[in-house]
Amino acid sequence: MTAVETQSPPAGGLLASILSDDSFRPAEPKTIEETGLTAAAVENLILKLVLLIGSASGRQIGDKVCLSFGLLEPIFQSLRQRQLITNSASAQLGDFCYTLTDQGRQRAKGAMEQCGYLGAAPVPLDDYIVSVEAQTIRAEAPQKRHLLKAFADISIEADMLDMLGPAVNSGAGLFLYGAPGNGKTTLAKRITMCYGSSIWIPRTITEDGQFVKLFDAACHEPIADGASGILKSAEHDRRWVKIRRPTVVVGGELTLDALEIRHDPTSNVSEASLQLKSNCGCLLIDDFGRQRMSPTDLLNRWIIPLENRHDFLTLPTGKKIQVPFEQLIIFSTNLQPTDLADEAFLRRIPYKVEVGDPSREEFLTLFKIIAKSLHCEFKSESVDHLIEKHYKRLGRPLRRCQPRDLMYQVRNYCVYNGLPVEMRPEYFDRVVPSYFTVVAGK
Repeated sequence: MTAVETQSPPAGGLLASILSDDSFRPAEPKTIEETGLTAAAVENLILKLVLLIGSASGRQIGDKVCLSFGLLEPIFQSLRQRQLITNSASAQLGDFCYTLTDQGRQRAKGAMEQCGYLGAAPVPLDDYIVSVEAQTIRAEAPQKRHLLKAFADISIEADMLDMLGPAVNSGAGLFLYGAPGNGKTTLAKRITMCYGSSIWIPRTITEDGQFVKLFDAACHEPIADGASGILKSAEHDRRWVKIRRPTVVVGGELTLDALEIRHDPTSNVSEASLQLKSNCGCLLIDDFGRQRMSPTDLLNRWIIPLENRHDFLTLPTGKKIQVPFEQLIIFSTNLQPTDLADEAFLRRIPYKVEVGDPSREEFLTLFKIIAKSLHCEFKSESVDHLIEKHYKRLGRPLRRCQPRDLMYQVRNYCVYNGLPVEMRPEYFDRVVPSYFTVVAGK
């Protein structure tokens, strides 16, 4: 039995499971066996922690390693009996403050030299795999109402929504292509919101004695669990954190190294690959085709995982591990997909959606939205002037980013000159030359 339950929660967690929207909830382990870890691994975490901070109570140690005080009490007793720790003072509620003995300090230093990891006790890889299978986006079936809610505060035309809907519903790969500035990245980021709002992930994974950090504050947004009151007795396993479904965004800085487990030889601690961090969410490859590697290298790396929904990664020990590849991969590019990938790969990315230029009506709508956000009165005649003089005459295409960019320039001009922020033709005439300098000569 593992420390996580997906189908038959323990009696203490039954009510929480019924009242929760979670399709998966990690149950709090009551014994060392239920953590999936060995007593020695937990002991080493405790000893290294006490070595670092000097002295701590049993409950403080439990908070740091994310295991309950009741589970750790037998560990503390064993460490005392073997004279690795000693009670330095009494603490509240029958607890004690612990310090290391000379023998304990020697063992802690040896453990630290082997692995510098400190923090939450890790979760076995097998338990993580179970959690991904239980929370995969492929178990979701977003419908039109879900898309409408996800895109409620941005402008999106009905035809585009009809094209995106089946792609999002499938959970398969997606190409978004078209001219720059038309909102491909914005669309991609909103797509994750069409699926269930939250998932659980372990802070750290362990396999073959290796520690792989999964939780990344740059990719994952923690959210409150919400269990309180009568549900307090059904606390979750604190080695896990509840997050919003992730949208991991990478652009031109992406390298093949980021798609593998990255090992720090100094601390002997590893960091999860981008695929692992984006599991149960979306992985957006922005500006695809402009990475430092060739598109072919990247596509070849993923052609098998896209087909089989699992990937193989290599641990620092050389051991190959099979991990889930359960995310919606979105390629956003200004180039034609056929210029970037061959037929074999495009077949594995079943949806290719062109994000075209906005219509004049949508362009006006975008100005209306941004004007409202800037507390500025919308004046359609000023936008008509802008389009006729600075777009039509020059054959300049409309882009969805331009209403926002131009209005912010108008606002900056007005604030600088102590003027009320207004949509006036002369203000647009003033800011357009600096904004379109890159295409001057048209």
